[in-house]
Amino acid sequence: MPPFVETILFIFALIVIGYGAAALGLLKAQTGEGLSTFVVSVALPMLLFRTLLAADFGSGLPWGLWIAYFSGIAVTWTLGHITIRQVFGRDARAGVVAGVTSAFANLVLLGLPLIAGIYGPEGLLLLSLIISIHLVILMAVSMLLFEWAQHKDGVSKGSIGIVAFVRSFGLQLIRNPLIVGILCGLIGRLIGLELPSLGSRLVNSLADIAAPLALFAMGMSLRNFGLAGHLMPAAALTFLKLMVMPTVVLVMALILDLPPLTAQVAVVSASMPAGVNSWLIANKFNTGQRLASTAMTMSTPLAVLSTLFWVFVAAHVFGG
Repeated sequence: MPPFVETILFIFALIVIGYGAAALGLLKAQTGEGLSTFVVSVALPMLLFRTLLAADFGSGLPWGLWIAYFSGIAVTWTLGHITIRQVFGRDARAGVVAGVTSAFANLVLLGLPLIAGIYGPEGLLLLSLIISIHLVILMAVSMLLFEWAQHKDGVSKGSIGIVAFVRSFGLQLIRNPLIVGILCGLIGRLIGLELPSLGSRLVNSLADIAAPLALFAMGMSLRNFGLAGHLMPAAALTFLKLMVMPTVVLVMALILDLPPLTAQVAVVSASMPAGVNSWLIANKFNTGQRLASTAMTMSTPLAVLSTLFWVFVAAHVFGG
């Protein structure tokens, strides 16, 4: 069995085990919520901190990587929005949820362990560089578009307060443990921080358990979401997420002539299924929760096949 196939199967097996533990009642739902909170609030921030603290930015900022990846987001988000509005006749707010769902990949819970398992520390660093601006940009765009959609649908008649928006957005950022981990890692790298032996052991002990716990917790969380109707719209968004977005990123990687490893990480990262952030955003604005839940639940198991496909395609096109 090729190593990358074994890695992908191993990663999705951990998700299945987590799902099974929840489905069979071996662990309570509250346990899964606690695990997810620990992973997102402690373990994954430590992993991102450690990765960026040791990063080598000698070649400058990865503009090519960012342009390729965010081109995929822009195209897929737009197509998702248009599909839900024009094909399925939903309102503007549902269109925003569709855009988020079709473009907001599960880069953290699934992407980090998968990329690290297939491409090693160098691949993990490249994905961390995507994540470093991914969450910030998509949160800002989501909030702005929901303000627009509420006015479009006649739900909100007031004007958009720029000061209030900036304040709300800033508070969300500084309260997000992943953003804190990224910023601390970047600042530490900038000032040349070297952790003492005890500090390194503490960081490593938490960072090393991030991947398996994240996958297990993700499996448990899928049990709580499930298929909640809207099957056809969710299927359309799943196709956009798993097939169209990585295609766009692949084309952009070729146009920009990205280095082989950078291109492969960008394409495979773009092929990750919809993440829980799409549901969280839908829930925050109280619209499209069922659509986001169904798309996330549908795209995750299908990602077993699509990930295998895109890892193979990326290796064939870019070498490796």
